[in-house]
Amino acid sequence: MSVVQLFRAAKAASSNLARANTNLKNSALEQIALELENSIPHILAANALDLTSAQENGVSVGLQDRLKLDANRIGSLAAALRLVINLPDPIGQNLEGMTLPNGLKLQQIRVPFGVVGVIYEARPNVTVDIAALALKSGNAVLLRGGSAAENTNRVLVELIQAGLRTAGLPSDAVQTVDPFGREGAVEMMQARGLIDVLIPRGSAQLIQTVVTESKVPVIETGDGVVHMFIDESADLAKAIPMIVNSKVQRPSVCNALETLLVHESISAIALPKIAAELEAKGVTIHGCEKTLKLISGVAATDADWSTEYYSLDLSVKVVADLDQALAHISKFSTRHTESIVTEDQSNAERFLQEVDAAVVMVNASTRFTDGSEFGFGAEVGISTQKLHARGPMGLRELTSSKWLVRGNGQVRD
Repeated sequence: MSVVQLFRAAKAASSNLARANTNLKNSALEQIALELENSIPHILAANALDLTSAQENGVSVGLQDRLKLDANRIGSLAAALRLVINLPDPIGQNLEGMTLPNGLKLQQIRVPFGVVGVIYEARPNVTVDIAALALKSGNAVLLRGGSAAENTNRVLVELIQAGLRTAGLPSDAVQTVDPFGREGAVEMMQARGLIDVLIPRGSAQLIQTVVTESKVPVIETGDGVVHMFIDESADLAKAIPMIVNSKVQRPSVCNALETLLVHESISAIALPKIAAELEAKGVTIHGCEKTLKLISGVAATDADWSTEYYSLDLSVKVVADLDQALAHISKFSTRHTESIVTEDQSNAERFLQEVDAAVVMVNASTRFTDGSEFGFGAEVGISTQKLHARGPMGLRELTSSKWLVRGNGQVRD
């Protein structure tokens, strides 16, 4: 098939999916989970090829971590599929209804978008997560997973299609344009009328390219220059584990901490304790002038404050007060996730109200900004825009709505 024929096949499959009942969609998801569990050696062999290529081509350690699959990660993908099975089916849900004075009965219900396109990099887990959420919400999906994960994604898509066929749904409902290379991504961005919405996931450069060049409506997911502010009232016994978890647990993901702000009134006590824990985990601190008077590290440059590291690097800045912390966040935030650690309720509420981000937290690790942690089973991505969807995107965010009007011969005066 040509790339346009592939798009048309997805469009036809989307009509079939829109009519599929919940039991049929859930059956397909269970079959896909079984295919993954029964094909772990096959998946790992393909993933090993991609990892070897990534190492030979000098791909960063952070992106290699995103690319890597093991038996546990594959098991987690299968588990996520089953979590999606257990979620309520949004399609057909009643959003609003009324009867007009003239007797017309109005009802607004959830419906699928139709065909969802996703362009992403070095994230084979996205292949499964997106497919699961798209299928449960009645959408066909077109995937461009990039050359770094091409072997892994090819196998995953084949397994997903096998599960669809076993369940009696069209395999064209999940397809990849990876064989068409970058031209496939360009064609996706131009396919208005065949693709209903396009979602980019990856680097700031990738996202910006899709946003600026696409003729298809885009839901913008953002890179994560994520901040945590340690207020003067913070309980360090709580704060330090949250800082370490936010930075160290998985530094290559978008909800990992990138900049730590510390109130100067506690900096002399707090920073040495924080630094000792971070350095024990291999973190390199990029500190402001005040920070480096208290702990060791490298001097932060202007670029550090707007950098998403994808690695065990952390920018640290001492600030005078909450006002200065809010100003720094406003200037450098990518509107993804921001967190404050405080025992002062008024400061907590002010932070929640004034910070403009998709997710704003009090006394919590930034790693909780995640669809599965929010109870969505999986996620499409973290939307940092303000129209249609914001924050972790699950099933509901892959739906639109339509109005049903039932009359009895009424005509308008």
